[in-house]
Amino acid sequence: MHISFSPIRRDEPLILARSGDIIIINDDVVDLSALPDGASLPVSAIGNAFISEDVQRIDGTLHLTLLLPHGPNPSAEVAFPADLIDPPDGRLALPNENTEA
Repeated sequence: MHISFSPIRRDEPLILARSGDIIIINDDVVDLSALPDGASLPVSAIGNAFISEDVQRIDGTLHLTLLLPHGPNPSAEVAFPADLIDPPDGRLALPNENTEA
């Protein structure tokens, strides 16, 4: 799984976890296991407000972009977040956790 972020000024928190091809976004379970290689799933078919672009599976790897909420004074780490590449299963540490000024 390859997760990219799109920072956005928003007070709503983001809690993210992974279990294989399942991504859990604020307790919303999004099962992407049925997406075949080379295919794309439109964001409108997913129904989660944090997924900001179509999800793709490229060479066996899921690629998704999530909105990354932040407060009024985000740190550089939050404003320009690094991608999460092949994160482990479990709760994922995000740049917005304890990094804002």
